[in-house]
Amino acid sequence: MSSKLMSASKVFKCVKSLPARGLSGASSRVSGALKGRSCLTLKDFSPQEVKRLLWVSADLKHRIKHEQQHLPLLQGKSIAMIFEKRSTRTRMSTETGFALLGGHPCFLTSQDIHLGVNESSTDTARVLSGLCDIVLARVYSHSTLQQLDQEASIPIINGLSDLYHPIQILADFLTLQERYGSLSGLTVSWIGDGNNVLHSFMMTAAKLGVHLRIATPKGYEPDESVIQEAQRLSEEHGTQLVLTSDPMEAAHGSNVLVTDTWVSMGQEEEKKKRLQDFRGYQITMQTGRVAKPDWSFLHCLPRKMEEVDDEVFYSSRSLVFPEAENRKWTIMGLVVSLLTDYAPQTPMPKF
Repeated sequence: MSSKLMSASKVFKCVKSLPARGLSGASSRVSGALKGRSCLTLKDFSPQEVKRLLWVSADLKHRIKHEQQHLPLLQGKSIAMIFEKRSTRTRMSTETGFALLGGHPCFLTSQDIHLGVNESSTDTARVLSGLCDIVLARVYSHSTLQQLDQEASIPIINGLSDLYHPIQILADFLTLQERYGSLSGLTVSWIGDGNNVLHSFMMTAAKLGVHLRIATPKGYEPDESVIQEAQRLSEEHGTQLVLTSDPMEAAHGSNVLVTDTWVSMGQEEEKKKRLQDFRGYQITMQTGRVAKPDWSFLHCLPRKMEEVDDEVFYSSRSLVFPEAENRKWTIMGLVVSLLTDYAPQTPMPKF
């Protein structure tokens, strides 16, 4: 994380106006074949491509969950799931979603496969390219994903790395699309650590016309290179990006309050110091008082009490459980888009 301190909020304002929320800010045509692509970060995807992923996800959810259609779109295909880090939602969403589409998921823990230890990442990528159709890897280092992608002849999906968590952000934006009817013009406020989930928000929000307000304690800011790219995207797409160390300033006028764990896997030794540094960052109803009347709450889970209290977490404003379910539908939308030429059958949502 960047060591640069923020003594005051930084605001990167748009140079173009946005349509009001609820009006279609998207092109009447969201095109772009994604078959054969990898997904290491949504930084690599255009606004039209991100919107298409969300459209496919919403389409599959409607057709399979609500219309009870049987869609064996991945019949005969398999996915290798490499997990250096444990997970409930990533594993279950991928396994159940891939199987529901007729494919075969193969789960590989760090005890089954030792990337770069007993076999190089190069050899692993080439072996898996001959055995399956796609790989999802949940790893510590983002460079591991880059090595796999460089050597593989099949798509690689980032199931989480130290730098980005793109599949989580797709689920978050599908959840907000369902809640608000459109995304353009929404304001999302991140209150917490400058981590991989935030980085993915920063690489995606502006492309969807979403304003982003970020509060992190001093010393826990997002990566400097990510800030620079987010600033560029904000200017390009006409959105506002605010960086501050004041949670209430970040929450002001927001539609969505978001937080995440303050102590990620591998940071356990820092727990005592982190809990002290994040004092005042817990999201409560008091935080929501400065937000917009329609504010809602997101958390990618698992949640700790110090991050958000029960009153918010279990309230009608909380979208955490629909958000968790949407991990499944967005994983399905992503793998279908990367492996097939599927075209959505339902009308395109208003973005």
